[in-house]
Amino acid sequence: MSAIRERHESPAMIGRATLGLGVMMLAIALLIFLPAGTVRYWQAWAYLAVFGGSTAIITAYLVRYDRALLARRLEAGPLAEREHRQKMLSGIANLGFLALFVLSGVDRRLHWSTVSPMASLIADAVVLLGFAIVLLTFRSNSYTSATIVVAKQQPLVDQGPYGVVRHPMYAGALLMLVATPVALGSWWASLGVLLVIAAIVARLLDEERHLSAHLGGYAGYRRRVRYRLVPHVW
Repeated sequence: MSAIRERHESPAMIGRATLGLGVMMLAIALLIFLPAGTVRYWQAWAYLAVFGGSTAIITAYLVRYDRALLARRLEAGPLAEREHRQKMLSGIANLGFLALFVLSGVDRRLHWSTVSPMASLIADAVVLLGFAIVLLTFRSNSYTSATIVVAKQQPLVDQGPYGVVRHPMYAGALLMLVATPVALGSWWASLGVLLVIAAIVARLLDEERHLSAHLGGYAGYRRRVRYRLVPHVW
């Protein structure tokens, strides 16, 4: 019965993931180009190509190799969170993420920032690296849920990127976020990034408390792998 149900659910799940990707990319484009007042904004087009292409590759990988993880990742956002604090943190992160693109567009319109083309291209490469770390994390751990939860029989993963930092998915996201304003040619957009980073750090600490209490061996893992996000820093 479970195999039959999976065959029926998979096309709907894939369609949902594809539609979600399309809607997200359209929303990001509108958030950038409308405040910019122009589509003659090459940094935005380059960034959208990197962001959209990377997200599409990760989605295709999950469709091909790990549809259970894809289903977990689709359940994201404030409404999916179980606790009020996590709903609030998710909302703050989303607000900062939106502000990041709007501020970039406004900056482009008003010419507040001066960022060299080479710096923007290097930042695009860093964004790509961030997505690559996220993909490596997904390959190492099929239980990277979008909400703080420990699944039944969930194993402790300490190999691959988890042998470097305890939260490699957040580390990859952090790289992507920090590089995005520069990729879009805006220093002022970093204000939005600060909101997202604050929410990520608070969520990460909550997640560690939950994992320590509910995932066997996690306390020992914390002693073996000392750094949460940035090797030799924190």
